[in-house]
Amino acid sequence: MLPRIGISVGDLAGIGPEIIYKTFLDQRLLKFCTPVVYGTATVLFDEFPVDPQAEPLTFRQVREAADIAPGKHNAVTCWDEDFHLTPGQPTQASGTAARQSLLAASRDLKAGLLDALVTAPISKENTQSDDFRYPGHTEFLTTFFEAPESLMLLATEDLRVATVTGHIPLKDVPAKLTQELLTTKLRILINSLKQDFGIEKPRVAVLGLNPHAGENGLLGSEEADVVTPVLQQFQQEGHLAYGPFPADGYFGTRQFRQFDATLSLYHDQGLIPFKTIAFERGVNFTAGLPVIRTSPDHGTAYGIAGQYKADPTSFREALYMACDMVKQRRALAEIKPLIPGPAPRSSRYE
Repeated sequence: MLPRIGISVGDLAGIGPEIIYKTFLDQRLLKFCTPVVYGTATVLFDEFPVDPQAEPLTFRQVREAADIAPGKHNAVTCWDEDFHLTPGQPTQASGTAARQSLLAASRDLKAGLLDALVTAPISKENTQSDDFRYPGHTEFLTTFFEAPESLMLLATEDLRVATVTGHIPLKDVPAKLTQELLTTKLRILINSLKQDFGIEKPRVAVLGLNPHAGENGLLGSEEADVVTPVLQQFQQEGHLAYGPFPADGYFGTRQFRQFDATLSLYHDQGLIPFKTIAFERGVNFTAGLPVIRTSPDHGTAYGIAGQYKADPTSFREALYMACDMVKQRRALAEIKPLIPGPAPRSSRYE
């Protein structure tokens, strides 16, 4: 069965609808997945140019995901209102539509009507409401799918960067960074590299928090107090986990090429180099969830919304990655029962 990929539309005043539209103009994608866009197709796509040389992009509008047609473009109705939108100008209505789309797609994913979710960009500020208080997609989905922890993992074919701490102020990072948290995040990363990326024995690098990875305590003690003991524990368990590495030299010398993934300790430490190297094609994946969720690695880009200038490459790569992960997890589900071995451990991350 083709992977059923749910797609939340993000903030309608941003470039979300445009990158979705441009991606699915390529009819060949229907050979790889069944796309299910959560929103009204007439609101989302009617304003975009029509190429007279290409087959028209049409969506089957349905009320419930149970009625989607395999191998067709589908759209699930999330609202009945007509929106008057000005590109680049977020409004309460565009934020409400973003929430409704995300919530509807998430419910159907939890119910098993979808195989994965690809989320278009939201405005974290404009999406807030009395019943939606989350810094971003990652935090909402972690709560919604009842995962003890999750991990933001930015990925391309040749570069993967995860973050121990996410959307929190920089001043709060040192207190948040504990051996327990680092252990949890590193286990999620290693498990995901095996389960979702098919890497049997992953090599993982962990960065230091301070300049020069603390310079043997001269510039900070977090490396000696937190990072090194955790890495020693993982190495004793047989994992290929190394560090702590000074972040500047690590990326500057392309040392990341020696590893399957890099674990940064705070948001910008990992995302700045990742987006510098792979912004156009990067994918944001939420590891540690019982479901698959990917997204483009960029934001709403209000500044170019409505100008038909948005590059859909990152969104398309997120779609491809979601499809690949569905197939990878299906293959593992078929193989695992056939492999004899000890009873599974209690931890969900082992």
